[in-house]
Amino acid sequence: MKPELQSWLTEKRHELHQVPEISGKERGTAASISNLLQACGPDAVLTGIGGHGVAAIYDSGQPGPTVGIRCELDGLPIQEISSARYASQYPGKGHLCGHDGHMAMVLGVAFVLGDKRPPNGRVVLIFQPAEETGQGAMAYRADSKFANIAPDYVFSLHNLPGLELGAVELCSGPANCASRGMRVVLTGKTSHAAAPQDGVSPAGALAELMPALAALGLGGALDTNFALTTVTHARLGEATFGVAPGMAELWVTLRTVSDTRMTGLIRDAEQLVSASAKAQGLSVEITYDDIFEACTNSAEAVQVVSEACRTRDLPCKLVPTPQRFSEDFGQFGKSAKTAMFWLGAGRDHPQLHNPDYDFPDALIPIGTEIFLAAIEQTLRA
Repeated sequence: MKPELQSWLTEKRHELHQVPEISGKERGTAASISNLLQACGPDAVLTGIGGHGVAAIYDSGQPGPTVGIRCELDGLPIQEISSARYASQYPGKGHLCGHDGHMAMVLGVAFVLGDKRPPNGRVVLIFQPAEETGQGAMAYRADSKFANIAPDYVFSLHNLPGLELGAVELCSGPANCASRGMRVVLTGKTSHAAAPQDGVSPAGALAELMPALAALGLGGALDTNFALTTVTHARLGEATFGVAPGMAELWVTLRTVSDTRMTGLIRDAEQLVSASAKAQGLSVEITYDDIFEACTNSAEAVQVVSEACRTRDLPCKLVPTPQRFSEDFGQFGKSAKTAMFWLGAGRDHPQLHNPDYDFPDALIPIGTEIFLAAIEQTLRA
């Protein structure tokens, strides 16, 4: 990558970093991306896809497959801790997962394609909203505008702290776990704290369910039987000494390698909750949020990424197990051959979603070159 392009992309990354917008609220980010893309000479820019999603189309005018390169628009509702001159200007919000860096990489691809169109087929650059909530990719694909994109292949990456800076890892098959947030509301009847026997308290059920749900999934090896249940929040009654509680709320994250295993884990968790509520004379409501289906790489797309790294002389390692964290990128695999790979952010780099995390700018040219090489491999004449 030419130094002037790298400098420009770094500057744009810093600008995006200062104005993070959380999932579903990425209006300003999408507008900035659309304006930047227009200067990169696409044949078309589509906006408002699945919310605030954007797509830039580069068409060769010749027959061939459509290759999608996907990144994310959203930041996180976390207060950033940073002394950087480009730190977040929005209190309580930060680009603390690196989506600003992912956008910069794909802008780099746009800049190069503006000067040199693909030899055949099309390239579509996908800027997807709401990845952090698991809603964005599904909404993007469900939008009627997606029919104008319809990629045959889609490639994406995520930076990965703990992996050597610039190193690449990927796997064939399961790439990211399925997960969902289970919200349990137990309702009984309040009573005076001096006469708790006159009410129906959910305290016993809450105390029983917290360890029991956690015991349903203890983690372990990332194979087809993997299941992890994590209690993330609990609330009992109101903050008062005079009232015996009549309501309790429990949040649990369910995580598995496969969607099939998730179905079984949901069944077991719901049966456990229902049995406890019935035994205690409580009514129960169960809802789900942040639903991520499993992300699975296709063998053919993985081969493309492996070869792309080889042509750029980058270290690439095939690993046998997926990442525990979830990604809604798996939605694109329902209609295309897909590969999600991980790009090392440094062994001692702050972890994703930490308040002191910041995307390493040194990765921008590396990610851009891998995407460009993947496009070359897929669209070889």
